[in-house]
Amino acid sequence: MNRRLLESAGAEIGLQISDQQSKAFELLLHELLRWNKRINLTAITSPDEMTVKHLIDSLHLVPHLRHGEHLLDIGSGAGFPALVLAVMRPDCFVSSIDAVGKKVSFQRHIARLLKLDNLQPLHGRAEELAIKQPGSFDLVASRAFSSLILFAELTAPLVCQGGRIISMRSSGGANEAEQDREQLHALKLRTESVVNYGLPMQMGGRSLVILRKGP
Repeated sequence: MNRRLLESAGAEIGLQISDQQSKAFELLLHELLRWNKRINLTAITSPDEMTVKHLIDSLHLVPHLRHGEHLLDIGSGAGFPALVLAVMRPDCFVSSIDAVGKKVSFQRHIARLLKLDNLQPLHGRAEELAIKQPGSFDLVASRAFSSLILFAELTAPLVCQGGRIISMRSSGGANEAEQDREQLHALKLRTESVVNYGLPMQMGGRSLVILRKGP
């Protein structure tokens, strides 16, 4: 892990990453590489790229969590952003869900290793969770979806009234939100804001499309 790059990027977002949190992230990436030799968890394996695309990208969600909120990360994969959020925001409860059992097993391993009592990795599909726990989450997020409207359709039943949905996207999120505005309104979702940012080391532009559920 590139610790200097992580701390510098965190400071730009307005986050102070403690020594304990930095060590947790180092252990997380070490274990990710170790597990990756046996099972395919990530195609990103260089220290700089892992720091930027797994950790720093996830950090951009941290300021949008409010004290005590229950967040759900859909299609969490190896645990990004869920693991990063659980480390950075012990005051929040983070659930993650993924259909691939080995990826959920890795997240559970990290939760035990780092003693993340505020993390709950779930094996399953969001569609099934929406039937079992409708309106259970204050915030639903993901970086796993290529289509904003498909993500919104899937997550709208999961988020509570007044809750938010955050889609982590490549640059151009504002255009997508505008193009899908009528369909989003039909789901009782409105665009609250779009946050654009660039990843360090010229690794691409990103955006957070933040939607709010209401009447």
